[in-house]
Amino acid sequence: MDLKKHIRDIQDFPKPGIGFKDITTLLINPEAMKEALNQFVDLAKGKGITKVVSMESRGFFFGPMIALEINAGFIPVRKPGKLPAETIAQEYALEYGTDTLEIHKDAIQKGDKVLIHDDVLATGGTAEAVVKLVEAAGGEVVQLDFIIDLTFLNGIDKLKGYQVNSLVQY
Repeated sequence: MDLKKHIRDIQDFPKPGIGFKDITTLLINPEAMKEALNQFVDLAKGKGITKVVSMESRGFFFGPMIALEINAGFIPVRKPGKLPAETIAQEYALEYGTDTLEIHKDAIQKGDKVLIHDDVLATGGTAEAVVKLVEAAGGEVVQLDFIIDLTFLNGIDKLKGYQVNSLVQY
């Protein structure tokens, strides 16, 4: 199945000059959603992954499903002030500004093998920040999986030394 056919382009969102890749059209199609999930599960099988970490908010669509399918725990990474227990934080650059992400300090145990999942790899700033959070918490990043890689933004350059997978490239 060509998953690209299930992703629509929204121009000038969230601000002028940005071409947004909207995955809600993939999510409303059960066959496309199942195909994407199956591809993610195939990428993760046999790697001993113990935790799946996903970023707020679109990473939450597939992250928990992947975790269940590979018998791993799920860990949300959120914006400041959204997690109730003690957290560690990492600031990062977006393709259109800066922000901070947090993870519960006790969510990852030393030696956990972690898959990081998000919807889009753009400039790589968000993914790089989450790699730093996972490693600061004692986890080992096994791979990073994305629905979409915006290859023209070269986000993969910030993730050198890590296995990076995407289902669709632009």
